Amino acid sequence: MNKIYYLSTCDTCKKILKLIPTKAFDLQEIKTNPITVKQLESLYSLAGSYEALFSRRAKKYKEMDLKSQKLTELDYKQLILEEYTFLKRPVIIYKDSIFIGNSKKNIQNIMDVFS
Repeated sequence: MNKIYYLSTCDTCKKILKLIPTKAFDLQEIKTNPITVKQLESLYSLAGSYEALFSRRAKKYKEMDLKSQKLTELDYKQLILEEYTFLKRPVIIYKDSIFIGNSKKNIQNIMDVFS
């Protein structure tokens, strides 16, 4: 299933969503419809790690002083499940591929798929 996990208040997510044909996707706004354990585990199987799905840009990352802690994969998983802002976004599942975050390289990879 083609799916996009995004945050509606995120300008970068909005910009990326305008670049791709979203009608082909099931959209899930993660603030109003939080990610489930099963969904996160599915993302993990495509991404290879919870750390790859984890956003260090979240305000709470600094507030909780997580930089000074040695986090495990289970820590990353739990933090993402507890706080939606820890999921790097958008996360786009297209066929068997996963695109995580909004780096220039990732956006280019997404554009290459849909052009």
